[in-house]
Amino acid sequence: MRIAIWFIAAAVCYLTGSFNPAITMSKLIYHEDIREKGSGNPGFTNFKRVYGNKYAWYVFALDLFKGAAVCLLFGYLFTLCGYDRQLGASFSCAFVMLGHAFPAQYGFKGGKGFLVLLSGLFAIDWRAGLAAFAVLAVLLLTVKYMSLSSMCSLTAGAALLFILGCDTAAAVIYSVCVVFMIYRHKENIKRLVKGTESKFSLGNKK
Repeated sequence: MRIAIWFIAAAVCYLTGSFNPAITMSKLIYHEDIREKGSGNPGFTNFKRVYGNKYAWYVFALDLFKGAAVCLLFGYLFTLCGYDRQLGASFSCAFVMLGHAFPAQYGFKGGKGFLVLLSGLFAIDWRAGLAAFAVLAVLLLTVKYMSLSSMCSLTAGAALLFILGCDTAAAVIYSVCVVFMIYRHKENIKRLVKGTESKFSLGNKK
């Protein structure tokens, strides 16, 4: 079971991550594919910009929940197999993100993974998760760029895992995920440099 738990976690977390609320809800409610709207990214921010607030926060909550649920579950199951809980949560988080970014049922075209990484961070160490959320909130209320806020908050969260003395392997795995998430924001980074990136609004603006 000690070996099997790694394969079970990878499979279950990938499949869970590959469920994309933005794609699912855009098709069920609006009979459209969010990947063909706005920026083309099947995530909370683009869904909110295209369709407004009415269902966007459901997308937000479901993305957070799917990450937190499996990371907490397998963090616990890893301890039953004699492994560190944080290692199990971090490993699970990596595969949730892979499923979210490259969902097989959607032609391997998924989201950037910020929300699943944020929820996974809470599962690894709630202190790092809370700090990352605070950075996100402050930046969203000031600079108002979701992409920049996402990248900065998770970078801070990953750094805190090392500072707080978390399991080294767990911190390294999570940091690699954050680097991957930042790479997925490469187009946003280009727009930030050019000054053409759209700002985020908590209101119902489309």
